[in-house]
Amino acid sequence: MPQSPPPRSGCFLLLVLLQVLSSVPPARFCGEVVEGPVRVLSSRLLGLLGDPAQDPDPSVYLALRLAADHDLSREKQYLGQLQNLFHRRYSQSLQAAGQAHAAPHGHPEKDAAGTQHSTYVSTEVEWPETGRLALYLLGLRATCHPPDHGSQRSLVTWLKFYLEEDWTGSRHHGHPLTSYYQYSLGVLALCVHRKRVREEVIRRLLAAEHHGRFSHAGGRATDTAAVAALAFACLERQRVVGTRLAGELRAATLRIRKRMVEEQDPNGFFGNIYSTPWAMQVFIATNTCREEPAYGQAMTAVLENLEAFTTPATMAQVLPVLHSHSYLDIASMHCQEELDTLKPFSPEPRIEVPGNKTVGLVVECPLPRCPQHQLYSQSVSVPAGASLLDVLRAATELVSHNFIFDTQDTPQGPYLTQVLGLKAQKRSYWQLLTAPGTSLQMGVADYRPGDGETLILRLSEW
Repeated sequence: MPQSPPPRSGCFLLLVLLQVLSSVPPARFCGEVVEGPVRVLSSRLLGLLGDPAQDPDPSVYLALRLAADHDLSREKQYLGQLQNLFHRRYSQSLQAAGQAHAAPHGHPEKDAAGTQHSTYVSTEVEWPETGRLALYLLGLRATCHPPDHGSQRSLVTWLKFYLEEDWTGSRHHGHPLTSYYQYSLGVLALCVHRKRVREEVIRRLLAAEHHGRFSHAGGRATDTAAVAALAFACLERQRVVGTRLAGELRAATLRIRKRMVEEQDPNGFFGNIYSTPWAMQVFIATNTCREEPAYGQAMTAVLENLEAFTTPATMAQVLPVLHSHSYLDIASMHCQEELDTLKPFSPEPRIEVPGNKTVGLVVECPLPRCPQHQLYSQSVSVPAGASLLDVLRAATELVSHNFIFDTQDTPQGPYLTQVLGLKAQKRSYWQLLTAPGTSLQMGVADYRPGDGETLILRLSEW
């Protein structure tokens, strides 16, 4: 799999979850909360919130707010951290934003079916950061504050400004300055806040869906299509568009949902394990999850693979659907009489596995960028419990082969950005596979290859 949001560790959590799942019959349809796994994951997520090395993530706050059970004190504290971060970053005026118009653009957030969603925070505001601000505004709406409350209004204005920049970029370059994923999140957040979105902005997203632009070299980008469908469904539900446009939005949502069903893999996933919760939100938001067998198959697949959701960011992806919620539910949230009984859970450290293993490491780069397709192929000896990241580090110590790589820290874990001097930039990324060509379901810090396995790092486009 191209790099998806990578969980960092999960062996202990897996044991706990398997014990829970053995005694709790899993729900197969929306409307039924899977009590055991939900509580374990929610408690685990609370236990990870105090890491001072990690910037607060608005998607994590959304997952906590969309839950049935809460730790209201910790949620309030986490919201304060988000407010400190975002209001400090957006304390500038829109006049300053206009002056920054010529500043370099930030890195696009990519799709988890093709890469990971990065909510990386630099010391300066990346330009533009449509998706990140959209998630924060969704989080503010989930606090049940009045939609026009105080500084919230200025942040909505910022989001409109970013969305216009992305819209202009899509006209000039054929795609937004960020990505259609971020663009869709921006439309969704404005809709949830009941703010009118210009028809031209909406039609740009409709055109992208119609012409199949929610894709990458490894296949269709499920996350992007899902977030676009949520935005379409919200616009139709809120009745902020005319009858004709509402009909087009309804038809586009239906097409996306139909494609998801047609492209569901034999394991029950939509795209991959991390994009599946996004797709499931579409069925929940359109009230079709009870009647669609594909949704039940996806729920089964997610429940059987909960050990993959072990970082705050990946837990935040899956928890809403385990609660049978989509982001559209934020628009109608009520905050009265919330249960305040959730307690944090911190797992024990990972137990080291004795012995060693040998892993093959191959680096590939396609034509015409690289005349030589296979750039590197070596066997690497590492401890038995080593991750792919450990394999890469060990490869750098093989003096005769000059292997180098670089990563970027994100809330989902290290993200592979450079191998052998080749950078993943613009619309490219380093795809992670196990030979002969199976996409990995975890990231570099989490996937633990078996003895004799061959791993492939492939530079691909999205």
